[in-house]
This record gives sequence, C-alpha cells and structure tokens, in this order.
Amino acid sequence: MANVPSITFIGGGNMCEAILSGLLKTGHPTSHVRISEPFDQRREYLRTKYGVDVVESNGDAISGKQGMSVSSGVSCDVVVLAVKPQVVGDVVRGVAGELSAAKPLVISIVAGVAIKDLARWIGIDSNVPLVRLMPNTPALVGEGAAGMYADAAVSAEQRKQTEYVVSKIAKEYTWVDSECGIDAVTAISGSGPAYFFLVIEAMEKAGVEMGLPADAAKRLAAQTALGAAKMVLTSDDDVPTLRKKVTSPNGTTHAAIEQMIASNVPEGITAGVQACQARCQSLST
Repeated sequence: MANVPSITFIGGGNMCEAILSGLLKTGHPTSHVRISEPFDQRREYLRTKYGVDVVESNGDAISGKQGMSVSSGVSCDVVVLAVKPQVVGDVVRGVAGELSAAKPLVISIVAGVAIKDLARWIGIDSNVPLVRLMPNTPALVGEGAAGMYADAAVSAEQRKQTEYVVSKIAKEYTWVDSECGIDAVTAISGSGPAYFFLVIEAMEKAGVEMGLPADAAKRLAAQTALGAAKMVLTSDDDVPTLRKKVTSPNGTTHAAIEQMIASNVPEGITAGVQACQARCQSLST
C-alpha cells in the first residue's frame, strides 16, 4: 500500500469504533479519519475519546469541506458504510453526489445488502469501487474473522486498503471470488459466534447440573473453546486428527463423542449452517 489511506466512517456504532480503535492503536493518524454520526451524545463520545473529527452530515464527512478541525484539507480515500440495513438505501442515495465526485473505495459492512443495490443507489454509471465486508462480533474484542468481495472497479491498491482496514478487527480474513461467497462466509463466521455460544451455553448448563458453580462452568467451557480453537489454528494436524488424539477408545471423551454423534449433533450443526446460508440468499433477492 503506497500511502496511509484517509478513512471516513458513515455511522459511528460499535463496529466503527472497533475498527477505529484498531487503526489508532497501530499508528493510523487521527488526521486521516472522519466519522459521521446522527446522535449528539455518540458524536461527543467518539470525538472526546479518540480525538477525531465527528460530524452529523454524511456528505461533509466524505467531502471534508465543513466542520473539520483535525482532518481539514485531507481528501477521502475510503468510505466505510456502517449503518443499519433498514436505512442504508436512504443514506447512500443521500451521498451519491459526493461518492460519484470523489470515487473513494466504498466498503460496506451492512449485512444482506448486495453490490448491485449499492451501485444502483449511487448511480450505475458512477463506477465507484465497491467492496462487501462481512465481519463478526468477536471483532469487538480484536478476535474477528471476516470475508470480503470486491467488484470489478476495485484496484489492487484498493484491495490492500481493504485488508488494511479489516486487519484491525480480524485475525483471519479471506477474499471470495463471487458475491454469493459472502453468504457462505456469513454462515460460517458471520453468524458462527452464536453457534459457539450455544455450545458453551449447553456445556455450562450441564456443568451446573453436575454441581459446578455457574460462573466456573461458564469459564471452563469458554476457555476450553478458546484453547481448542487455538490448537486448530496453530497445529499441523487437521481437525479430525486433533479430535481423535483426545478421544481414547472406550474412554470418557469417547463416551461423550459417541453420544453426540448418536444425537445427530454434527448433522444438526451442518443443517444450521446451511439454513443460515439459505436465509442470506433469500434476503438478498
């Protein structure tokens, strides 16, 4: 990446703050960040905590022409759309002029909104480069995973800019070759934290029924999940091999795994992931 990009966030919610915090912790200059946020209290909070320009107007945040003190005179290279799905159409149509004029890279983290819709709202002939980014909630604690899809207008340099942004919240991220791949990413990592919460919840419940204090059962289950995940990411063994190594024949773990298989737990997880993907597809049509 040739230069540090100037980044404008449209929407100052939790995911914006997670990315912003990661950027500033790694030396990104405050002069190269702007945020638009509709709520007064949130604007003041972000401005005070992070020392960046935070304004009410989405258009001003992109153009940088009014209300800027820290980032005055700095052009916008990247726009991160971080608003609710129900308002994104109105938001994008409202800044179509600024986007068409500046042609920044637009990274959308809005769930279920297709590239074709973003392009239509901006203007089909605008040729604004567009990326869909699907992060997940562990990004809020610096442990995210994400998938990205770029349209044909996105350059190699802009792909690097996207990776620069996503690396501040995700430890694992990947590009997908088609936009439908984002639905698969959503089904695995976007919605995935809830699957693991369900497993931890069930383990905690079982621990309590066996006599453990609730907090101890929760922490043991959570740390076990964290440790198992770290082994998957760092070991040369594949996942089935790791499972077999801890599953002694006719031992305690073997008894647990056999019961889970008999209860169709693996099939249930696969079916749930597929249901998530199907729901994504139905929402984007």
